[in-house]
Amino acid sequence: MTPTLAKKKSNIDWIAFSAALALCALGLLTMNSFEGLDPFFVRQSVWILLGVIVFFVASSVDWRFLRRSEVAAGIYGVLIVPLFFLIALGTAVKGAKSWLTIGSFGIEPVEFAALALIIVLAKYFSRRHIEIRDIRHILISGAYAGIVFILVALQPDLGGAIIIALMWLGMVLVSGISRRHLFLVISVGAVAFVGLWFFGLHQYQKQRIVSFINPAGDIRGTGYNAYQSTVAVGSGQFVGKGIGYGTQSKLRFLPEYQTDFIFAAFAEEWGFVGILIVFALFGVLFWRIIVAASKGASNFETLFALGVLFYFAAHFILHAGINMGILPVTGTTIPFMSYGGSHLLAEFLALGMLSGMSSYSRATHPDAMKQEFEGGYDRL
Repeated sequence: MTPTLAKKKSNIDWIAFSAALALCALGLLTMNSFEGLDPFFVRQSVWILLGVIVFFVASSVDWRFLRRSEVAAGIYGVLIVPLFFLIALGTAVKGAKSWLTIGSFGIEPVEFAALALIIVLAKYFSRRHIEIRDIRHILISGAYAGIVFILVALQPDLGGAIIIALMWLGMVLVSGISRRHLFLVISVGAVAFVGLWFFGLHQYQKQRIVSFINPAGDIRGTGYNAYQSTVAVGSGQFVGKGIGYGTQSKLRFLPEYQTDFIFAAFAEEWGFVGILIVFALFGVLFWRIIVAASKGASNFETLFALGVLFYFAAHFILHAGINMGILPVTGTTIPFMSYGGSHLLAEFLALGMLSGMSSYSRATHPDAMKQEFEGGYDRL
């Protein structure tokens, strides 16, 4: 009788879950400063509750069915379809068609397409890790990511496209790419950027990148957001101005304080101490994801966990860097803190999937591992 994977007594990572909830609470506290002016606090509370429900449901699922090629490919195919509809039917918000609106309900498909990409890349690399140094596997995996990247860039959502590219690059690197191929990937990325600059980016996106070099050169125009964000972060000094006393955001000098610039709004009220708290919470979250990756039952679970790590880390680094004025403004949320339902549900779903995957141990029968890695290359 073939041995099966043993079940663990408990699969919920309460440390990671608590870190995520703490980040949600910090975001809510920042939004609560403006409760009398808008409904963001109440709406976000509802989304967090729904996210927690999604987390516990996902934690109870046995995700081993994702190892099947047809399942991974099917999820990828289904979840990128909405990206095609966005080009023609999407609702334009601040110049980008990133939302599909159904009645009063809106959804941002790129967040779920990102999870689908993680699944399909984890499946692809788990079957080919032995010969990953073959350049064709890098090119094929790049095609999977490239489809999502192009569809997101065409919205145009430059921040989302960059995150997709960073996720793919991270998963390629942990899959064992050679230095020669790494140089090739970087070269292709440079060529792609040049192509985007001349043929893909809108004029306002080019101005944002140019304003990064000298944001003070046009603080009333393209450099306004970056300038106000750095002012908000710097004015928080060591201990901050206090909850509800952030003048840059409360007086609306800081735009999109509840989403793209919530880190700056938080830093103004909490100061350097608050920034350290946020960094520490993300550090704990990343550490627990790495632990989950190290305990993956197979290469698929390990690669999926690392993909989730890159998904969170890319959002965090871009958002914090933009808010502190060290990266161009591209419009990205920070996990668990920024207002919004789509990204919250996707983030809690990803954490829940990791908990579900941890419910079975690494004690896999050798024949099962052989089948996973030598199951043929004619499919995904």
